[in-house]
Amino acid sequence: MSHAMVITEFGGPDVLQWREVQAPEPQRGEVAIRVKAAGVGPTDLHIRAGHLIGVFPQQAGDVLGFEAAGVIEAVGEGVDATLGDEVSALLPAQGGYGERVTTSVWYPKPPSVSWDAAAALPASAEAAVGTLHEIRAAQGETLVVLGAAGSVGLIIVQLAHADGIRVIGVASQRDEQLIREVGGEFVPYGDRVFDRIEGPVDAVIDAAGHGGLTDAVARVGDPTRVVTLTGGPEVATSGALMSHPGPDRAPDALALTMPMIADGTLRLKQRKVLPLAEAAEAHRLLESGETNEKIVLVLE
Repeated sequence: MSHAMVITEFGGPDVLQWREVQAPEPQRGEVAIRVKAAGVGPTDLHIRAGHLIGVFPQQAGDVLGFEAAGVIEAVGEGVDATLGDEVSALLPAQGGYGERVTTSVWYPKPPSVSWDAAAALPASAEAAVGTLHEIRAAQGETLVVLGAAGSVGLIIVQLAHADGIRVIGVASQRDEQLIREVGGEFVPYGDRVFDRIEGPVDAVIDAAGHGGLTDAVARVGDPTRVVTLTGGPEVATSGALMSHPGPDRAPDALALTMPMIADGTLRLKQRKVLPLAEAAEAHRLLESGETNEKIVLVLE
């Protein structure tokens, strides 16, 4: 048996409880990982509250968490991996808030990368690399990133800048220095954002969900080059594309970004580390807006 923070029912943060669960066993093409750290993302909160049953059909007893880092302790058939390998993992079926999880998507964790950084990377990297593929941005073009200081947005800004793309990061005023440090131009949130951006805009990625998709499509002139990670009513009315996670969106995400974390050329959002037993508090902090940091849960 194993232990995990499970959803006892849909509701507030307190529905997350530490329970004994059946230890998952790796299937063909999978590894089982002894979890050291697990990232907490905004989607976790919506799943826990029951807002995304149609997309993620969770039920009582399930374990949240799309990203984790840990040590391989079992391998399935057809897997080329070694017991004891330290890895960062994307978890399409979730399960990161536990002692053990299985997955088919992992990448070696370099010794220079901390456990909390390795756990904070997978889902954000997959979303960032995936949306950059979808908007087809090319060197010399201008990309606007809404929510540029978030976990996903910050990676988008850096990867696009490294590819020779002019990046304009839209974020809170408190994040101006951060956006400029990683290679972006800065525009603060506010009314008529696109009226305050000079020059042509070739593509837009919305990593914030604060609206503005209709204005973005009008400015770009091509709805297929406006992509959102957050959805909302403007998706249908504006014609913008909704980006969905999947095995084909960015299979190269960890292979691209983990070496950059190791050599210091890619910067992650500042992190707050809490014990896994405080998962409910992590959800409360994120929902209340009391923290602007990425939260990572750790097991001792």
